[in-house]
Amino acid sequence: MNPHAMRDPGENMIGLSSPSQPPAFDDHFCDRFEKLLIWRRDVRQFRSDPVPDDLLERLLDLVQFAPSVGNSQPWRFVRVGSASTRDAIRSSFERCNRDALAGYRGERAKAYAGLKLSGLDRAPLQLAVFCDISTEQGHGLGRATIPETLTWSVVGAIHILWLSARVHGLGLGWVSILDPDEVTSALNVALSWRFVAYLCLGWPDDVHDVPELERLGWEARTAKGRVVLER
Repeated sequence: MNPHAMRDPGENMIGLSSPSQPPAFDDHFCDRFEKLLIWRRDVRQFRSDPVPDDLLERLLDLVQFAPSVGNSQPWRFVRVGSASTRDAIRSSFERCNRDALAGYRGERAKAYAGLKLSGLDRAPLQLAVFCDISTEQGHGLGRATIPETLTWSVVGAIHILWLSARVHGLGLGWVSILDPDEVTSALNVALSWRFVAYLCLGWPDDVHDVPELERLGWEARTAKGRVVLER
């Protein structure tokens, strides 16, 4: 585990003091923010150049500003660096990927087989993200009726990391074709930590403002999620 991930959350944090007045976000900032959202992509192809440790620490500091139920901050990061552990993760991916391929037929199976769904081969930085479901931080506020809000908080933190990485020119890829139990076992973490995501971080080989799955014809964006119902 990355020892820096367990440091005091307040140590060397960015912008801890509150300004007397909230910042003004002008039209230029809003335009740049929209571009950030557009250019945040799920990256699967990386250069092997290392990510500086101080940049990773800065990104993890920014993650601490993510929203969380009851201010519980239940996210836990494991930096996966050893060759043997990465091999175990790779083996889990290969098996799960074969099983997924078997679920498709015809042209869709051919299209799936042609996708590069993992950055595990070259991504210099790999992080497993867990949710500490037994955390006492937050004193249970807001999650008694919907305990899944703890996991949703972790997903929110991952999105903050995703955007922050893009700001610094890094790409992030979320590898979801994995067996959670196999990953948890390979990383030997606390029993109260529930696996949420395996992330590949690094300098992208190429950058696009259109998702790769859309460019390859797998699936296009639609407006279905834009519908707002009234009751």
